[in-house]
Amino acid sequence: MVEMIKKYKIGTRRFGLINWVGAWTLYQKEVLRFLNVWIQTIFSPLISSLLFLLVLSLAIGNERGEVLGVPFIIFLAPGLIAMQVIQQSFSHSSSSFMIGKIQGNIVDLLYAPLSAAEITFSVSLAAVTRSFMIAFISVLVFHLIIDIQIKHPFILILFTFFSSFILGNIGIIVGLWAEKFDHMASATNFVIIPLSFLSGTFYTTDKLPGFLQAISNANPFFYMIDGFRYSFIGNADGSIKIGIIYLIILSFLSWLTSYILFRKGYKIKS
Repeated sequence: MVEMIKKYKIGTRRFGLINWVGAWTLYQKEVLRFLNVWIQTIFSPLISSLLFLLVLSLAIGNERGEVLGVPFIIFLAPGLIAMQVIQQSFSHSSSSFMIGKIQGNIVDLLYAPLSAAEITFSVSLAAVTRSFMIAFISVLVFHLIIDIQIKHPFILILFTFFSSFILGNIGIIVGLWAEKFDHMASATNFVIIPLSFLSGTFYTTDKLPGFLQAISNANPFFYMIDGFRYSFIGNADGSIKIGIIYLIILSFLSWLTSYILFRKGYKIKS
């Protein structure tokens, strides 16, 4: 009896260094959560990108001329896909924690035999999965409409992963911070969307005034979208190497921040 009490002492971890089964189960749960409403989570971003492409091609089209050595529409398409990849990754993880807090079922995570690292990684990787699905389907559909070709597949995978992983972690941070949906909407409307539009999605940064170029060079969204676009057109507006290093550092810092906040129970433990 004494041995059993020692073996099953409260607080003793009995799953080894990593609870692979628990982490995989949480990841599956998060993936199924967005697949159950695939029209909203997968199909809707595709339609938004297509509408942007249609409107801008009709409004600007051939009048814009070539940008970075390719027609404007070819320049624009990868940026639109990357913008959806970024925004939807953020949307997934932030809504996961926000809904859990509102509905009260976040206690399921708090009582689960999972560490803060396992929980944050699982949710972020589910957000990455959603972004990869959106990117894959969008590229297929865009390829049927316009002549876009993947020239650097490894760079495409690399920037899609780091971009969605960073935004997935930022989504966790915002989901923990937000106390109601208005807070989350304000983060989206005043931070995520403006940074997306000021990242060179629709233009090259050399057209900006000097001080705005400096701001763009500090904007991580610029490197995310620029690297994503480079994988298609083979030309970049900035430095791909600097972009990769920048995103690797941000990936670690964003995850570390989300991990620390969740571990401390920021705004989820009284």
